[in-house]
Amino acid sequence: MSTSRIAVVTGGTAGLGRATVRELAARGWDVAVLARGQDGLDGAVADVEAAGRRALGIPTDVADRAQVEAAADRVESELGPIDLWVNDAMVGVFGEFLDTDPDDFERATAVNYFGFVNGTRAALSRMVPRDSGHVIQVGSALAHRGIPLQAAYCAAKHAVQGFTESVTTELLHNKSAVRISTVDMPALNTIQFNWVRTDLPDHPMPVAPIFEPEVGARAIAAVAEKPRRRSWIGEPTLGTVMGNRLAAGVMDVFLAKTGYSGQQAPQKKEPMLPDNLYEPTAGDHGARGIFSDQAHSTSPQVWYTEHRVIGRGLAVAAALGAGFATVRAVSGRRR
Repeated sequence: MSTSRIAVVTGGTAGLGRATVRELAARGWDVAVLARGQDGLDGAVADVEAAGRRALGIPTDVADRAQVEAAADRVESELGPIDLWVNDAMVGVFGEFLDTDPDDFERATAVNYFGFVNGTRAALSRMVPRDSGHVIQVGSALAHRGIPLQAAYCAAKHAVQGFTESVTTELLHNKSAVRISTVDMPALNTIQFNWVRTDLPDHPMPVAPIFEPEVGARAIAAVAEKPRRRSWIGEPTLGTVMGNRLAAGVMDVFLAKTGYSGQQAPQKKEPMLPDNLYEPTAGDHGARGIFSDQAHSTSPQVWYTEHRVIGRGLAVAAALGAGFATVRAVSGRRR
């Protein structure tokens, strides 16, 4: 009997997805990568094969349900039954809501929300009859707290959260052994900030503090091996979630004042790449973006995710502490 573990990663050619592909391969998974750009697919396949694992790269637009279903069929035909499906594909639109072209907003929603719906359907329709498998939704702190200039992304992440909770209850009702997990990420130093569609006057950037994508990838791999319903990765994610629960109105005012400047980097003079909203950007761009000079490569929260035997008490205490710290910091900056 084969001991191969087979994973699918959507959006696995760049950023967090690429880091996740590498991490899973390093931990012994065979990996299929679903994304649009052939250059990135070739690079991701090479990464997996360099780790001694089987790889399959399939050109796929996750907003197209038929393409996702066809890709899933091909994975199971060429690699075998899918054990893990990681929904990570995303595109970005930066700018105020009223200045965002409606078609661009809908395209971002199609990828960032319906891409997850399509991936989840493809995975569950194959896993549920086998009563085995695991779906991981790559979430965000912004699934719990919307910020200015990213209405499409924030809305999609909120929608994925509600969708996932609904499907989770259905699986529980049916006593299915299939698991669904959500891993909520902090700001990551990925290539997306070089190829988002943007109306901002300065270079887009993640809201500090920033982490390298490998931090998120380690968390995803840890949850893949020890499933849990939800993981909040990084102290900023804890602070954002708990701070919003404790003082949403205060955070509204704080983000209105700081959310514009906090997402722009006038010091970065690198030219933007062509945006990838409708078509993939040429080239293989790897995992990391241009903010490594500001990015952290470790997080105590990832350590906890990998070492959960210490119990949940520490996580609850950290979450509450981070939330109160965020509220204090926000309140102090309002003065």
